Amino acid sequence: MQEEADSGLFGSVKRFTATFTGIVSTRLELLANELQEERLRLTQLFIFILIALFCFGMCLLLFTVFIVVLFWDDHRLAVLGALAIIFFAFGLLSTLLLRGKAQEKSKLFSASLAELAKDREQLGISHE
Repeated sequence: MQEEADSGLFGSVKRFTATFTGIVSTRLELLANELQEERLRLTQLFIFILIALFCFGMCLLLFTVFIVVLFWDDHRLAVLGALAIIFFAFGLLSTLLLRGKAQEKSKLFSASLAELAKDREQLGISHE
């Protein structure tokens, strides 16, 4: 009698609920993993950016002082002006590159979205 109840409508709903719960649980775990990986990647990226900015800043400062001291007697103002223009041009170029990178589409949740698309396809649900 018990087997008949499990194979009927109630058993089917019970199996569907268990399957659905498993799918949702798996997708949420995947989403949590992707969020954790993205957070770690951004933290590492931020640290390396800060180190690089500090090192390049010191390099530019010391190079500027070197060039100005090298031309101190004859053309110190011309050298300062030229270096200021060069640094401004590099800063402008960096800003434009950064703006382009910021506008690129993120790959965050791409694996989760792909898995959900597979699930929809297997269940025969159309995405509109």
